[in-house]
Amino acid sequence: MLGTKHPLPGETTTAATEMARTSPHTASATDSDASPPASAPSLPSLTGLRWVAALLVFGLHVRNAGYFGGTGGRILTWGFGAGGTGVSFFFILSGFVLMWSARPDDRVLDFWRRRIARVYPVHLVTSALALLMACTLGILATPTPGQGLANVLLVHSWWRPWWQTLDPVSWSLACEAFFYALFPLLALVLRRLGTRGSAVLAGASVLAVLILAWHDPHSRLGQQLYSLPAARLPEFVLGAAVARLVVLGRWRGPGLEASLALAIVGYFLVPQVTAGYPTTACTLIGFALLIPAAAVADLRGLPSLWRHRRLVRLGELSFAFYMVHLLVLRAGRSIIGTPRYGVPGGLAATAVVFAASLGLSWVLYEAVERPARRLLLRSRRSSNTRRSSTATRTMPDPLIRDAPVAGRD
Repeated sequence: MLGTKHPLPGETTTAATEMARTSPHTASATDSDASPPASAPSLPSLTGLRWVAALLVFGLHVRNAGYFGGTGGRILTWGFGAGGTGVSFFFILSGFVLMWSARPDDRVLDFWRRRIARVYPVHLVTSALALLMACTLGILATPTPGQGLANVLLVHSWWRPWWQTLDPVSWSLACEAFFYALFPLLALVLRRLGTRGSAVLAGASVLAVLILAWHDPHSRLGQQLYSLPAARLPEFVLGAAVARLVVLGRWRGPGLEASLALAIVGYFLVPQVTAGYPTTACTLIGFALLIPAAAVADLRGLPSLWRHRRLVRLGELSFAFYMVHLLVLRAGRSIIGTPRYGVPGGLAATAVVFAASLGLSWVLYEAVERPARRLLLRSRRSSNTRRSSTATRTMPDPLIRDAPVAGRD
């Protein structure tokens, strides 16, 4: 559900390749000296893949809206019945991106501040929109004060009856908030584990998902694992562990085409398992291979459909699109009801909902997400700039014998 940096328009693959050559991310360095630089190389393919994951979730919710009947409905179920696994992709991608871009000297409070600036503005706006819809259209349940507060604080997904309070898709943000709280500790652990330890942690994360997938249908706790943040943590940890292997130059997974094929096979295996958390196990391996394969393709300048500039642009809008699309679907259903159209009518209804969702996501991105992030981070950047300026003015003359060299202890 978090963004990756992408090249500016006109930036060439050659430039990205040169950046990769000079980056510790791809150097064959030892574990101890392979920390990422202050500004990690761009991975635009991951931004493009974010859009695909958001589209899978959109397709699932269109299927659930019941626009298509008969053959159209069956085709939509075949293609998007497993669309909920797009959320699992977001969780793995989130761990990967955060570990990839993590800076060893980053302060915990600065990290949390950036995460709040990234997700909270859109979350608050869509929650307010959902509350307005609940009070006026009556298509969403009006939350109690406790439920509303839990949603605003992103803890509502810890209690199953509240997991879809206000904007229903915000349950995944509650999971992400939990991941963000733990990430500074996870990053510290991964830096100390090295190559072998990171690989072991990745394997342990896969095993944890498989165990939880088996346990979920047999659980007597009264709490399904699908929306429980603690149960989704292994996916995030897997993404971070895989990213650490890429940072260290030790990733040996299959290429982009083979990884995509495995992800597709896993996606279409989903109908064979119990709905809910067990579906995560079907796509876990494919997604965990596809993400680093796309990253490596960007670093090496290999062909990648996912870094096409239009896909990257859509990927930038994907978070806002994800947060608003279900509200648009619910609003449309309140206006036109839930008729089952034939294929032409279903496609027309879907196109209208898609266009409205995409248009609103652009508004959210340009009018809320970007300006709010700049505003929330501006004071910190100004402080950092002043500190850097002061450090530059007071840096010892490098010609003076025995003067400390910048960058060394």
